[in-house]
Amino acid sequence: MRTLETLSGGEWVATGEWIDVHDPADVRTPFARVPALAAKDVTRAYDHAERGFAAWKRTSPFERAQILTEAARLIRERADAIAADVTAENGKTGAEARGETLKAADFLEYYAGLARQGYGTLLHDARPDTRVHTQREPIGVILVISPWNDPLITPARKLAPLLAAGNAAVFKPATETPLSGLHFARALHDAGLPAGVLNVVTGRTAEIEEALLDDPRIAGITFTGSNAVGNRIRRRLADRNVRFQGELGGKNASVVLRDADLPAAVKAVVAASFGQAGQRCTATSRVVVERPVYEEFARLLVTEVEALTTGRGSDPATTLCPLSSPKQRDGVLADLCKAVDQGATVLTGGGADTEGDRAHGCYVQPTVLTDVTPESAIWREEVFGPVLAVRVVDDFEQAVDAVNDSDFGLAAAVFTRDLTAAYRFVDEAECGQVAVNTTTTGWDVHLPFGGFRDSGTAYKEQGDEVLRFSTRVKTVAVHFGA
Repeated sequence: MRTLETLSGGEWVATGEWIDVHDPADVRTPFARVPALAAKDVTRAYDHAERGFAAWKRTSPFERAQILTEAARLIRERADAIAADVTAENGKTGAEARGETLKAADFLEYYAGLARQGYGTLLHDARPDTRVHTQREPIGVILVISPWNDPLITPARKLAPLLAAGNAAVFKPATETPLSGLHFARALHDAGLPAGVLNVVTGRTAEIEEALLDDPRIAGITFTGSNAVGNRIRRRLADRNVRFQGELGGKNASVVLRDADLPAAVKAVVAASFGQAGQRCTATSRVVVERPVYEEFARLLVTEVEALTTGRGSDPATTLCPLSSPKQRDGVLADLCKAVDQGATVLTGGGADTEGDRAHGCYVQPTVLTDVTPESAIWREEVFGPVLAVRVVDDFEQAVDAVNDSDFGLAAAVFTRDLTAAYRFVDEAECGQVAVNTTTTGWDVHLPFGGFRDSGTAYKEQGDEVLRFSTRVKTVAVHFGA
């Protein structure tokens, strides 16, 4: 079993207490362990971050860019080893893990370039001989909390822009998947990131929550995860001047209109629904189909789903990976039982997959459900697994109503050959991300990302929009007359 250390104050450290890391393809034996930090270690990480910020905010943006660019190069150079660990701790297929690794490097390169751009605006002023400008400045120490489903790309999405802008970070990776984040931290450390600018807290959240969330030096918290946890953090911050960026749940829908290219729509829906075993915040989990094409769409859909190959992520033949943990597997199976109890019909799948080598892993059969009502839990609540619910509607208006009848508003897609219908859908779908004739997943690094309603907070991620979270605006007036 491999033993790893964590990064704090520019040093790789351990405490003597450990957290085991398991491969969800076979959970019988851990393959690695990381330090289980205590509350005092978390406070020490904030001490380091406070000192790191004081130096980093004064560091030239060109030097920051150089460090981020070198870290990206190191990630690409180490891509095979990093992707193997993403697969080992999360279960993703080799292709998914390698794609995540290279996208993490993309984030570093993109924000390295953005660090070199202008950071303010020259404005007119009514006073004579006076010139006014705004300038953006880093806000300080930011707590980054990332989830288990995208253990490398989410830290990259959050850390790259805040570091480029001159902030420091305390980073808490998910307890189940800490190795990916440690790879990211090592690349930055090896690229020359000054001590204390990035500190990684590996530990059991229940034991360090107070030290992690209540430190008075926190200027902002960026969190990706469940609504229950996100709302708990938001309430905890209610009387503090701390910014909160939350990327929370989703119940994403794809609409298939009667004029759609059905084979193309099916391939896109299956890719969006069952990639990463459905464990993406942007995964399609609901499909709304116009009645005239429902029977043909359902037939093609079941055929495509049943062609998926379930297995270890490290097997090149695998197209459907295990879920990330026994807890996640059992939760999805409970949701499926509840759906059937509430009247849903299973078209394919519907249970655990314990065939052969999969007996000791976290596998769930890829599942398609129909006869789902708008009131059923499987239609309204996030499942985060390889489960797709299908409903039939009579027309475009009903389809849009079905998409918008949700507490969430992250991503939606429509499949149609009619440009008028496509643009109507873009205007009427209450979602932060809308796709036409393509998947709900797959948003590039320079594209603003985030949802509406309960899917997230007002601060977007990605692109230059994310800088609204990690920077503050100062307005400066200069009188130059006599």
